[in-house]
Amino acid sequence: CEVPTCSMCKVFGAHKDCEVAPLETVFQGQKTELNNCISMLVAGNDRIQTIISQLEDSCRSTEENSEAAKRELCARFDALAEVLEEKKSELLERITREQGDKTGFIQSLICRYKEQLEKSSRLVETAIQAMEETGGAAFLMGHGVLSMPRIVEASKGGRLEKIERGYESMDAFSVSLDHLAEAVQAVDFSP
Repeated sequence: CEVPTCSMCKVFGAHKDCEVAPLETVFQGQKTELNNCISMLVAGNDRIQTIISQLEDSCRSTEENSEAAKRELCARFDALAEVLEEKKSELLERITREQGDKTGFIQSLICRYKEQLEKSSRLVETAIQAMEETGGAAFLMGHGVLSMPRIVEASKGGRLEKIERGYESMDAFSVSLDHLAEAVQAVDFSP
């Protein structure tokens, strides 16, 4: 029952049925057993410390790997953004070139029509002045400048080149990015 007792209690007392051993033997046995337990605890503590060190290393590695993965992800998205910006610039340049070509052509037509209008207006003024002439001879002499074929030709000023209907449209430069938006929405980490 692990209770120290005297020889009288063992022979006549409450411990007469108990197994007994000398106090020094029990003391040495329990001391040895406690020493073994201490050794086991120390060994267990060493194993726990090793596990803690491994977990701390894993935690550090996880943080370092996460930072590297974040940098890589940012670099990939930055590269994609750069490709998109380059493509956007290229397409904007094409629209700008087409705009320049079309507006340049239209401006040249405007100049030619203005020249025609100016010639026609001068011819109208000359014709009006001729109409104010009351003398037949003076009228006929001035009429040489106002030859009918010349007036007829000037009246056909609308025969100059024209632009086609819808020429100013830039519908050809429409792009659909829906499939790219869907592809970007579907971007995820590889399993």
